[in-house]
Amino acid sequence: MSESKLRDLSTDFAVKAIKLTETIHGHRSIVNQLERSATSIGANIREANYAHGKADFIAKLQIALKECYETEYWIEIFVKSDILGREAARELYTLCGTIRRMLISSINTAKEPKA
Repeated sequence: MSESKLRDLSTDFAVKAIKLTETIHGHRSIVNQLERSATSIGANIREANYAHGKADFIAKLQIALKECYETEYWIEIFVKSDILGREAARELYTLCGTIRRMLISSINTAKEPKA
């Protein structure tokens, strides 16, 4: 997977998450949690590009992956509590899943021993 594609997707995802949270009134603490985890994904992917070696690179991507899982959790909480409609959350949830799968693939590739 192209690292630039992952960077671009994570940036687009963060922007979409911010725009979506602007439509939610009240619930500031959990809105803040969603914004923080959604924007942290891309920040950690960017940090990985300037890692101090392979282990640091993998660690940064693993942090981004954790943030991805956390973001999916917050989206689920919003939907299940009827703060956000399933349709409104669908695009964000789908994009988060795409990023998650790309991160898993990138981490697995980075962990492969060099031939």
